[in-house]
Amino acid sequence: MSVEKRTPIPVSEAIHRVVQQDITMPTRQVKLADSTGYILAEDIVATYEIPRFDKSPYDGYALRAQDTEGASGDNRLEFKVIDHIGAGSVSSKVVGEREAVRIMTGAKVPEGADAIVMLEQTVESEDSFTIRKPFQVGDNIARKGEETQIGDVVLERGQRINPGAIAVLATYGYSEVPVYEKPSVGVIATGSELLNVEDELEEGKIRNSNGPMIASLSQQLGLEVETYQIQQDDLESSIEAVKRAMQQHDIIITTGGVSVGDFDYLPEIYKAIDAEVLFNKIAMRPGSVTTVAVANDQYLFGLSGNPSACFTGFQLYVKPAVNKMMGAQAYYPQVIQATLMEDFGKPNPFTRFIRAEATLDGQQMTVTPAGFNKSGAVVSIAHSNAMIVLPKGTRGFKKGYTVNVILTESHAYEEDLNL
Repeated sequence: MSVEKRTPIPVSEAIHRVVQQDITMPTRQVKLADSTGYILAEDIVATYEIPRFDKSPYDGYALRAQDTEGASGDNRLEFKVIDHIGAGSVSSKVVGEREAVRIMTGAKVPEGADAIVMLEQTVESEDSFTIRKPFQVGDNIARKGEETQIGDVVLERGQRINPGAIAVLATYGYSEVPVYEKPSVGVIATGSELLNVEDELEEGKIRNSNGPMIASLSQQLGLEVETYQIQQDDLESSIEAVKRAMQQHDIIITTGGVSVGDFDYLPEIYKAIDAEVLFNKIAMRPGSVTTVAVANDQYLFGLSGNPSACFTGFQLYVKPAVNKMMGAQAYYPQVIQATLMEDFGKPNPFTRFIRAEATLDGQQMTVTPAGFNKSGAVVSIAHSNAMIVLPKGTRGFKKGYTVNVILTESHAYEEDLNL
C-alpha cells in the first residue's frame, strides 16, 4: 500500500468546501416543548398584531391626558378611581373628566383614557389619588401593533430555536413546529494502540479518549450518536464497519488512522464506498491531515488521532457541516477579537489554533493559552473555552496583542459583574 500524496489547502478553503455541499436534512414537525435547538424550516408570519390592543406596560392609573394640564408640586390634581382591572380583564367603564381606572401591567386601556400614570407617580387615598405633573396623550401606553403587524415575518427560516423563539411560537399558537431534522452521527475510533475506557493499561497502549470526546461534542449539538468498533489492521472489516455506520447515520466520523503512512486505510475505504474526497491536508496546526469526503449525501470526516487536533477538526469542519445540514442561516465559526495575556513565541508557517481560556474582563475580552499545547495534549482541552487563531506567516505574538478567537464553550465567571 503506497503513501498517498497530500497537497495542503488553506483553512478557509477547507471550510468552504465542506459547507458548499448540497446536503440538507429533511423537514418534519416537532412538539413545541421539544423544539429547542432545532432550526426552523419555515418563516413564521404574524397572524395578528402585537400588542393586540392598546395596553398598559405598568401598574398605575388610566386617565385622560387633558385633565392633567396644570398639575404641579404646588397644584396637585385629584382623580376619582371608578374601576379596578387586572391583566386579562376589560373595564366596562368609560373614563370621564378627572376620573381614572386602576390598571395592572398588560391590561387593556379602558375607553376614554389616553394616558397611563405609573403608580409611583401618585399619592393614593381610599378611592382617589393626586398627581403633581401633567401627562401627554399616549404616555406610558403600549400601542396596538407597535411591535408586529399582521404579515410581519417574526421568525425566519434557518433561525435556531432558542427560548425567545419558543415564546414567539407559543404566542402565535404553534403547538407543532416545522423544523429540519438533526443528523445522526456514527463514531469510529481507529488505532491498534487504543484500549476501551474500562480496559487496564498495557505497555504501548492508550485508552480511547477521542471517541467519547467526539460523542460528547456531538451531544452538545443535540445529535444522536452511536460508536462503532473497527479493526485497524484489517482493511475489509474496516470497510464493512464504515458501510454499516453509513446505513444508520448521516455523518460518519473516524478518528485516528489518517496520518501519512503505509497503514493508512482511509483512502482505500473511500475508494471502496465511491466517496469524493474534498481534501486530505490543510495548512493548519494542529490537525493538518484532517480529511473530509462525501458519499451518498453523507459526510465522512477523518479527524486526527491526536486529541487536540481531533477537537480542533470537529470545531472547524464538523460543526459548520451540522449547522448547514440543519438549514441554519449561520454556520461558519464565529470569530471575535481578544487581547492576548501572555507571550506566544512560536512561529506560524501554517495557521495555528491554540486552546485557550477567554475571559470577559470588564468591557474587554482577554485570552490566555490553556497550558500544554501540543497536538496530542488532552488535559488542556478540558480547561479551554476558546481557540486562538494565529495566521500563517507570523513569527509569534506578544502579550497585549489583539488576536482572533473562536469561542467553543460559554463559561460563567466568578467575578462580580456589578450589574
